Amino acid sequence: MQPIIRIAGLEKAYASGFRALKGVSLDIAAGEIFALLGPNGAGKTTLISIVCGLVTATGGSVTVDGHDIVRGYRPARAAIGLVPQELHTDAWETVRATVAFSRGLFGRAPDDALVERILRDLTLWDKRDTPIKELSGGMKRRVMIAKALAHEPKVLFLDEPTAGVDVELRRDMWALVRRLRETGVTVILTTHYIEEAEEMADRVGVIVRGELVLVEAKAELMKKLGKKRLRLRLAEPLAAVPPELADWRLELGAEGRELLYVFDAKAERTGVPSLLARMRDIGIAFTDLDTAQSSLEDIFVELVNERRAA
Repeated sequence: MQPIIRIAGLEKAYASGFRALKGVSLDIAAGEIFALLGPNGAGKTTLISIVCGLVTATGGSVTVDGHDIVRGYRPARAAIGLVPQELHTDAWETVRATVAFSRGLFGRAPDDALVERILRDLTLWDKRDTPIKELSGGMKRRVMIAKALAHEPKVLFLDEPTAGVDVELRRDMWALVRRLRETGVTVILTTHYIEEAEEMADRVGVIVRGELVLVEAKAELMKKLGKKRLRLRLAEPLAAVPPELADWRLELGAEGRELLYVFDAKAERTGVPSLLARMRDIGIAFTDLDTAQSSLEDIFVELVNERRAA
């Protein structure tokens, strides 16, 4: 099946010589939730802006729902709903009028029932006749999502959708995204909240300095790159890691009361049994231990640091 979004060799350079995107290629399947992660200035918003027709690429091509975004701009753009980072709404219009007007911009016939359903899904129905200027920041963010959904797009771009909203609103939006996926809508989100990607995404892409350095199914990424951390709570604090334990590259924590050991859980030899045996031999006792799997945030930070060091 042809991907709903196909990005091939995408480039964006500015007159100053700065290259915001460097040969980005990516296919996104219909109905998936794709999270694009990257530090500030990595190129996330530039990539989304090009796909949505807001910025002109220097090179490469993009198709959306089978339509080239340059030669077939209108049908390509009609397939897209965009929720940008910045809040842009008519402050004096009511919530309902704003969403209905957005539908009309794409030439769609009025549909009061659809508008009502969208507003109810976003917990905006009670605010339907409220002017935008009277809403909180979180509610304005919901209105932006409602506007993006009003013309029934096949693809929804969420650029930092939960920036500046409280935890409750964030979880409501996560639930909405899952419902959209169930109806066949493809969702692409950029986020600084690693837990957002970890919670929702089917696949994760990491972009650093304009290059897409990794694209992987979330579960496979965790399996492939995730490490485990062993924490040993010591019976007596240590001033430093004993030289006899140098082979394990341990770290001291909690003011010398914990030893931390990071290891590859998939390795044939994790080093854990030999570490515990060596500690016993040199008389270092511990009162408790636990292990924890690396989070997506740990993996992301490691990838970004590796790329910056290259």
